[in-house]
Amino acid sequence: MSFFISDAMAAAAPAAQQAPGIEGMLFPLGILLFFYFMFLRPQSKRAKEKKEMLAKMQKGAEVVTSGGILGKVADLDDNFVKIEVADNVFIQVQRQSVENIMPKGTYKAVAKKISTNKV
Repeated sequence: MSFFISDAMAAAAPAAQQAPGIEGMLFPLGILLFFYFMFLRPQSKRAKEKKEMLAKMQKGAEVVTSGGILGKVADLDDNFVKIEVADNVFIQVQRQSVENIMPKGTYKAVAKKISTNKV
């Protein structure tokens, strides 16, 4: 009657699996650290630098907007900046759209270059 008994029944019971310890958490933690140092930290650093730049911006500063417009700050308040883009030509933009504060003399140098290239 042994031919009715399966050989699998006679095999030893498998060893109980252990719960994953710290080794099981290393890979997911590594991925999280990678994304933090590659994406989140640099982005928050740039945001902080831009906030500081906008806070120290003052009247007379030469700036470039996110649209690429170069001008000189004529007036500013908490939300908007009035920029002179040509003689007595002003535009008003949101303060957040200012991307860079340029070195002094940039505005005049570009205006001079443009005026000499007129056709």
